[in-house]
Amino acid sequence: MPTLFTPLTLPCGVTLKNRIAKSAMSDGLGDGRGNPTSTQNRLYERWATGGSAVAIIGEVQGDPMAAEKPGNLVLGPQSDNAAFRELAQCGNAEGMQLWVQLGHAGAMTHPPIGIPKGPSALDLPGLSCAALTLDEIAALPAEFARTAKHAQSVGFSGVQIHAAHGFLLSQFLSPLFNKRTDAYGGALPNRMRLLLEVITAVRAAIGPAFPVALKLNATDQLEGGFSEPEALDVVKALDQTSIDLIDISGGTYFPGAKSASDSAGGGPYFADFARSARAVTTKPLMLTGGFKTAAQAATAITDGTADMIGLARALVLDPDLLKTWAAGGDVTFPRFTDPPEGGVTAWYTQQMTRIGQDERLDPSTDATKALADYNARDDQRVPLWKAAYPVSAK
Repeated sequence: MPTLFTPLTLPCGVTLKNRIAKSAMSDGLGDGRGNPTSTQNRLYERWATGGSAVAIIGEVQGDPMAAEKPGNLVLGPQSDNAAFRELAQCGNAEGMQLWVQLGHAGAMTHPPIGIPKGPSALDLPGLSCAALTLDEIAALPAEFARTAKHAQSVGFSGVQIHAAHGFLLSQFLSPLFNKRTDAYGGALPNRMRLLLEVITAVRAAIGPAFPVALKLNATDQLEGGFSEPEALDVVKALDQTSIDLIDISGGTYFPGAKSASDSAGGGPYFADFARSARAVTTKPLMLTGGFKTAAQAATAITDGTADMIGLARALVLDPDLLKTWAAGGDVTFPRFTDPPEGGVTAWYTQQMTRIGQDERLDPSTDATKALADYNARDDQRVPLWKAAYPVSAK
């Protein structure tokens, strides 16, 4: 029976040293031009020395006009490849593998630095975008594939295709945001068409022995959105692909939507779905979200609910969490009173900066101040991004 510290061999043949992954987060530590920084290098080096098997860098863009925030990384013609190699080297230390999450914000592209476009035109409070043309959709699989190949060429150990949390591929899966009437809209087989095309293109670009994971919502947690029965049908389809690991999460970051990670629950959020998914796929499953204790994580592995545990905030609070768990300890999570929308996420993002600067966490900072500081930092980066990636260049 596997434990948290049992190695896992993926279908591509790569072996992960244990069952703990630092799941993807937008750490916000790019230099404002899409390149890594020394603070970011140190952050991933800390997670490597802390013992995780994998760390995933959230929202690495292939198209700078489709970025979530100006702290994201960009792998493209203007990339500082030497800086990316240094980041990969830091994150691939101590037997950890550093993967990049292949991102495209779609409708949630940050308007000051890009062009929001999704499967369908939207005009909602706090969110508006144009619809992608068929030609633009047809170009996306090759774009994801180029980004994956670029990641491989500068030394990263794997990639994760982002099809969750309301970003582009998640938008295509959701009937709430995909109102197309062509081959990419309507029935679920059409709504998942782009996702399957992206997987095929990425695998063709990087070869059979390079890990390709996929992050999938169990549910959008929005009325009329992507539902668990549909998510199970997508998992069935993924079973016939070359994906090496399915990372199960949920929720969206659309303005006003409740984030799963801000829930007050006492255990993993999507364990029931993972158990249902287990029945329809032979692919390794990673379960992300809601793990607070070593006992919860260990149980999910030993009872077969998941093959990997994805941790985010717990590894911010304690980058050495695996060592803490091995010694019989746990981490204490902070409590926030009436935080503003996005405030808790901003608090954790600011703490990641402190880790990367070899500073102690600052629990005294409240979520409101953290959000203000986070937004101010992004505002300072916008001119840098626009200078590096003029809109006219698209």
